[in-house]
Amino acid sequence: MGKWWIIPLCLACVFLGWFIRWIYARFKLTSIEQKAVRLSQEAIKEAEAKSKELLLETRDQLFKEQQQQEREARERRSELQRTERRLLLKEENLERKQSELDVQKRQLADREAKSLQREKLLSDMEENWRIELERIAGMTSDEAKQTIVESMQNEAKRDAQLLINKIEQDAQMRADKLARDIIVSSIQRLATEVSSEVTVTTVSLPSDEMKGRIIGREGRNIRTLETLTGVDVIIDDTPEAVVISCFDPVRKEIARVALERLVQDGRIHPARIEEVVAKVTKEITRVITEEGEKALFDLGIHNMSQEMVRALGKLHFRTSYGQNVLSHSKEVAVLAGMIASEVGADREIARRGGLLHDIGKGIETDGDANHAEMGADLAKRLGEDPRVINSILSHHDDIEPNCVESVIVQIADAISAARPGARRETLDNYIKRLESLEEIAESFTGVDKAYAIQAGRELRILVNNDSVTDDGAKEIAKGIAGRIEAELRYPGRIKVTIIREMRVVEYAR
Repeated sequence: MGKWWIIPLCLACVFLGWFIRWIYARFKLTSIEQKAVRLSQEAIKEAEAKSKELLLETRDQLFKEQQQQEREARERRSELQRTERRLLLKEENLERKQSELDVQKRQLADREAKSLQREKLLSDMEENWRIELERIAGMTSDEAKQTIVESMQNEAKRDAQLLINKIEQDAQMRADKLARDIIVSSIQRLATEVSSEVTVTTVSLPSDEMKGRIIGREGRNIRTLETLTGVDVIIDDTPEAVVISCFDPVRKEIARVALERLVQDGRIHPARIEEVVAKVTKEITRVITEEGEKALFDLGIHNMSQEMVRALGKLHFRTSYGQNVLSHSKEVAVLAGMIASEVGADREIARRGGLLHDIGKGIETDGDANHAEMGADLAKRLGEDPRVINSILSHHDDIEPNCVESVIVQIADAISAARPGARRETLDNYIKRLESLEEIAESFTGVDKAYAIQAGRELRILVNNDSVTDDGAKEIAKGIAGRIEAELRYPGRIKVTIIREMRVVEYAR
């Protein structure tokens, strides 16, 4: 109870502390307000100073722009004044030239008038001279003109014919010499071996007892072999040999190889025959592809379809007059490339056309088209160049060549076939066939001469112009072709050409 005064003392202290803090806060607030007022006044002064500066700068800029516009206006006025002066000068020049033209027109009109007078005078004089000349010559002017024109025409024709004959003779001499040089050079550069092949159609046997094993019980072995290979196996009295006959050289080769292996193995029965034939067929198919690719690699030819490669490889087993067709095609390609290089033709097209010119011989077909037509159809279907297709079609003159590469392939084909030793044919049979062709043609009425050319592939016939008409020549050609088909045996086809012409010969003495 004695310390009651502590509570009022504490309250007094609290009140005193609060009052001091209030006084301090009021003092701080007053100083902050004074500082804010001072800052606002400084900001106002600074803003007024900046606005004055901006106003001065704006005035300076406006003054400069005004001066620039005034300067540009003065320049435009000066340019307009110069342009106006130039236009005035041009106008003065035009007026002066117009006046000069008027003077020239008047002078030209005067000259034309004088010229008309002179022309009229000359026309009158010419008419008088013409009348006098007609009276003296005894003919009209039209007749004189016609006589002079005819004389000049005849003289011009004679001179032109003499010039044409001279040019033709010179060109023929130069062309023959150049062609001989090119062909001889190409042949000399060719390094292909001269070889001749014949199709192997016989299989040697160790003994005649093997023939019975090949035939088999009731002929089942030989029937199986013929059915699987599509060939005819001929067993006759020939000692220790069996003959294989087939129009397809690939089938013939399969049958030959299969029969040789069966004979070597000794086990000959239908199941073994079927196994060996299947194995040999795969091997021959691989050989065909390899031979086609090898030919393309040797010649440097690319971008050829597999179907064309297989057809090309089949030519390895095909022969023509004893000459291997694939070797012949490669040789033609090399020769065609050489000749094309000499004459400036497309070397690649010539080589490609030479390689594919006999490609139709490697195509199996039941139609009656010749090998050139079949080869051209295959090349067209596989997207070959039109010049290559024309080379295939025209190499036996079935159609006319339409490019120089086709002519080059014809030449190379003829060179390859005509080289010594390239082809084999019995001389007696060859001569007999040519004589038979000429005899058949000369047996028809109206035929003067008949010539078998191109190794018997073409029969060229000269008929009498007086006794044979154009329609009669067509009938003779059909008749000769029919008799050749009926009476003769020959490879490929023979072209019959009838020549009926009128020749007029005069001698200048």
